[in-house]
Order: sequence, then structure tokens, then C-alpha cells
Amino acid sequence: MFVFGSGVLIGTPQGGTPINFGLAQEVTLNLSTTTKSLYGQYNFPVAIGSGTRKMAGKAKMARISGQALGSLFFGVTPSTGVTQTQFGEAASVPASSPYTYSTSFHATFVADQGVVYAASALPLKLVASAPAVGQYSVAGGVYTFAAADAGAAVLISYTYANATSGESIAVAAQLIGPTISFSANLFASDPTTGKQFSVLLYNCVAEKLALGTKLEDFVLPELDFQCFANSAGQVCQLNFGDAA
Repeated sequence: MFVFGSGVLIGTPQGGTPINFGLAQEVTLNLSTTTKSLYGQYNFPVAIGSGTRKMAGKAKMARISGQALGSLFFGVTPSTGVTQTQFGEAASVPASSPYTYSTSFHATFVADQGVVYAASALPLKLVASAPAVGQYSVAGGVYTFAAADAGAAVLISYTYANATSGESIAVAAQLIGPTISFSANLFASDPTTGKQFSVLLYNCVAEKLALGTKLEDFVLPELDFQCFANSAGQVCQLNFGDAA
């Protein structure tokens, strides 16, 4: 049979809900075996013994899902609410005292992310209080500038909390040892016959998560995982839609 496309990859946390990895763009499964060769007086072995085996996978996915990453990699349930970034909010330093500006989301302000002059993109310096020309201070989402910068156009960046939109994952340090395991189902079809090929992985542990951005391209998170035997000694099952 022939298999076309990246297929669909579904992961199921132990005792949890099945979750689609999310628009899988590429899935790779590698099975390797360590071997030991026995040599005599000649340059080719007379016997080869098979040792340990390792099965590892990598999935590139286009949909960034907090539910998938939370359940399959971090082992936590995402919380409602996010911290967002307001980048380059346009503002002008008042012409007269007080030389302050209240950001659009000052009520839920989290942290300053910098201020630049709109005309030159040169950054202003953050100070604790009493800013001089080219400086600013901030408290509770309210920015204070120097009298010498009166009338200057600036771009302000900062983070703020949005408690009602999106979801977030808080990652904390944990004891070494415990792992989050899940089963996985990878399946795809023959484009000519429609018959299905699939691989069932009984126990997997995610070992690496990579997030990379690229100009004029989509972010494709990569999740690396290893497979191991379940309590019944089963590692995986390959299913072929056609018959010999």
C-alpha cells in the first residue's frame, strides 16, 4: 500500500482525554537496536547479537494547543487567562505638568517592556523616579517623563493580564523522576484505495519541546518523545490496510 501526507496523531494521557496533536505537519518514528558483533580471524563477523532497542518519535504540529502541550508534555491543566503584550502603544508626553501617560491597560498592568522615541526609535532609560531627558519611570501602568521631553511622541510596550481570554500554563520546578506518560495513535490512508495504515504506541514520554519562529512562516512546535513497554510488555502495533 501507499501512504500519503503527514497523517493524524492523537495522544491520550494516562487516564485522561484523547487530544489531537494539532495539524501534524510531519511525524517521524525511529526504531533502533544495539548490536554486538563476534569476530574471528576474518574481517566480517561470524555472529551478531541483538541488545537493547529504542523507539523514539518527533512530531511537528501547526496548531499551538495549550491543552495538548499541557497534558502531553507538562502534565498540567491550562488555566483560563493570559499575559499579553501591548507593543508600541503610541503616546505623546503631555505639554505641561504632570508629564504622565496612563496606558490603555493600566488597570491590569504587569510589567514594562520598554519605551522608544517614535521619530528615531532610540530607547529611553528606565529610572526609579524623577526622570531626566531621555528617561522615564513607571508605576501601575502610568508612565512619567521629564519636562524636557514635553510634547515628544513615544512608543510604549508593556505586558498586561487578560483574565477572561485564552489559557496559560505555569511551569514550576518539580522533583526529578516522575514522568508524564501517554499513548499515541498515528494513522494515514492510501490515497488510491482509502485503506488505512496506523501505528499504536502504548506508552510514550515527551522528552523535548522546541518552539522556533521564522520570518514569513508559521511556527511549528516540535515534540520529541520516547516509547516504552506497558505492563503487558507491549510497545507498539503496526496496522496495514492491505493484505499480502
